[in-house]
Amino acid sequence: FQVFKIEVLMNGRKHFVEKRYSEFHALHKKLKKFIRTPEIPSKHVRNWVPKVLEQRRQGLELYLQTVILENEELPKIFLDFLNVRHLPTLPKAESCGSFDETESEESSKLSHQPVLLFLRDPYVLPKAN
Repeated sequence: FQVFKIEVLMNGRKHFVEKRYSEFHALHKKLKKFIRTPEIPSKHVRNWVPKVLEQRRQGLELYLQTVILENEELPKIFLDFLNVRHLPTLPKAESCGSFDETESEESSKLSHQPVLLFLRDPYVLPKAN
């Protein structure tokens, strides 16, 4: 069986959750009772070639991100699935994010610019010998 590693990021804190497809499917069935859910990748995969598995991974990532983007308040079962102890509205909330190394929706909304580091003042010309 295949396990998907989910990177969960909120307020700069990161943790990982590993889930099987069957767990995503069970979550989907529960979520449908509370919210309008996006499409979930098909339960049946004919062949386990890397391309098909990658499509399923991308589909599950899109599924999670769509649920996060379209719901101001996330159902507790969704937060439990991602092992998030607090609601994202609380200051110490942990988070809902994405798979592997791709940026989560939360981190892409930050308003500040990345910090740049210069070893010496970039506006001062080096001294002539």
